[in-house]
Amino acid sequence: MQTKLRTHDIVPNQNISFPIGTIKFVDRMYEFLNFEEIFGKHKKKGIDINKLLRALISYKLSDNFSIKRGHSWINQSEILELYHLDEFTERTLYRVLTIIGMNRYEIISDIQDFIFKLYNFEHTDINMDWTSIILHGDKAPLGKHGYSRDHRPDKKQITVGVSELSSPINIPIGLTVEPGNINDQTHFEKTYLQVNKRLKKDSLVIFDKGANSVTNTAMVRADNMHYLTAKKLNKSDDKLIAVFEELNPEIIDEESGIRGIKIEKPSSTNYLIFSKELQKKQLKSRARKVKRQIEEAKAIQKSLDDDKQLPKKFRINNLLVDVDYSLQTKLIELSEDEAVKLLEDKFINGREGFFCLKSSKNLTLNEALRTYRKKDSIEKIFHSLKNDIEIKPLRVWTDESIYGALIIGFITQLFISLLRHEISDLKHTSTKFIKKSLSNLTVTVDSWERKTKKYVYSNFDGINTMILRLNWAVS
Repeated sequence: MQTKLRTHDIVPNQNISFPIGTIKFVDRMYEFLNFEEIFGKHKKKGIDINKLLRALISYKLSDNFSIKRGHSWINQSEILELYHLDEFTERTLYRVLTIIGMNRYEIISDIQDFIFKLYNFEHTDINMDWTSIILHGDKAPLGKHGYSRDHRPDKKQITVGVSELSSPINIPIGLTVEPGNINDQTHFEKTYLQVNKRLKKDSLVIFDKGANSVTNTAMVRADNMHYLTAKKLNKSDDKLIAVFEELNPEIIDEESGIRGIKIEKPSSTNYLIFSKELQKKQLKSRARKVKRQIEEAKAIQKSLDDDKQLPKKFRINNLLVDVDYSLQTKLIELSEDEAVKLLEDKFINGREGFFCLKSSKNLTLNEALRTYRKKDSIEKIFHSLKNDIEIKPLRVWTDESIYGALIIGFITQLFISLLRHEISDLKHTSTKFIKKSLSNLTVTVDSWERKTKKYVYSNFDGINTMILRLNWAVS
């Protein structure tokens, strides 16, 4: 007599599941933005480029590994059937990337044309920023060693610039790619000239101090636009900092201890701002640096006192370099308190907590700070591109395929940003959660012991239901 319940044996079958939510979303965005026309003219023979792009963008929003894995994903019989595609080789996808890369200027321009035709945006103020992305492989001429935001100075990289319509729109409208050793000041021109013709007169161009130069701000003003940027503190700012309290700084945020003064000049206005929170953060950082240098000096001095070899991290470890060390630390002649005072005098300069914004537009202190802070929305785009859409690391071998891979990532981000613009409830929902919700909505193709296939849809939730019910009416 059976006294315990037992589970049924799991019997393998030929059923397959895939993220139909992602596929349906991409199809609707593709049609909404007229991408059939934008991309169709660049490849008229062979496999339909639009079918391949729809599948590739859907892959970017679901599994998203390498192009090789993308080829395998798309070549599943059910995916091929969904897109009305025949089986194709991996080389076909690389060819698509190359075609897009070769025609990147026209493609970005056409996308801008259609977005600005669809929407009557309330403003055309833009945020601009730049980042770096590492490359795997040495064949692409674009790959150069430079300052790595990904903390991989050992790898070659490329630099990427993005333009975004600022808050509350927050839609990316431009993408530029330059060699990995190009700095932001130089890259600025290419990024700005890609979008400047789309901007209304007196629009505000917002960028950080890394791209600030006389040439760049003059470029903006020549187009009858305004700029808002940050600038490096200099000796004239030190004089103001020394008498800051005497100048009766205006309170911007009493709770956070933020105060500032306006310095109006003939062609621009400076906003010297002090933040108590920033001061604490910077002083803690300086203190850690002082402590680290004291500890390093002690380690070196101990090695000298014990007549031992220097710790490895202080040595030059190169077989081709001979070095005779002759060292003496200042700890011999200074007490630890005196050493700390020496380091504090070097690292603490009185600028802690201060920063300076600069604009050609006469804003209030509160407006300048609030507007500049909202620029961090473009940092969120970079985070989304790198960590959620996962355009890094790039594993392609030619400049054209690098451009193509980045434009695919840009389009994917554009879809997500337009979605947030259309659905206010998703305004602050991360790309990660939107991707997950769309991928959760799956269809299972049940063909086990059936003459005809049965399609079973599952895993509806609040987000994917909201997205699929959206009526894409243009505001």
